[in-house]
Amino acid sequence: MSFISGLAAAVAVASLSGQAAPPQERAETLSRLTACRAIADSAARLSCYDTAVSALDSAERQGEVVVMDRAQLGEARRQLFGFEMPTLPRLFGADGAAQIDSIETTLQSATQNADNRWVFRLADGGVWRQIDSDPLRIRPRQGDAVRVRKASLGSFLMTVGGSRAVRVRRQ
Repeated sequence: MSFISGLAAAVAVASLSGQAAPPQERAETLSRLTACRAIADSAARLSCYDTAVSALDSAERQGEVVVMDRAQLGEARRQLFGFEMPTLPRLFGADGAAQIDSIETTLQSATQNADNRWVFRLADGGVWRQIDSDPLRIRPRQGDAVRVRKASLGSFLMTVGGSRAVRVRRQ
């Protein structure tokens, strides 16, 4: 995919300067690129595109701008499932991509702490802690199927193997 067509397919552009851009604003480097379309003279428009693409490419290489396609955005959402991300509403908000309500993976390990609550390490790298005190009826084993889903009031429920669901929090 060419740089320009990849840019056109981008669903998320976020500034990493430490402050989140307001939801309706675009990164300035992207705005400069799209403004080139309004130039009537072909030579001037091409010069504008060349300059703007160079600036955008440089900003992306330096980490000042991030460009993601839908597949990358979906993977980022999956990796961040369970974490609260209140400062990134545009990147993870309503953009036409499906929201993630649950994940399915396998159990890498499970250990019980001193208060008999479980800590689950999943194959995707996620670590979840049991926050309720209900016991599991089946001892979790490596390789068990795991499903974590959103529940009410911002909480999450995890099912491991054939066990009943327990309330968990992402670590």
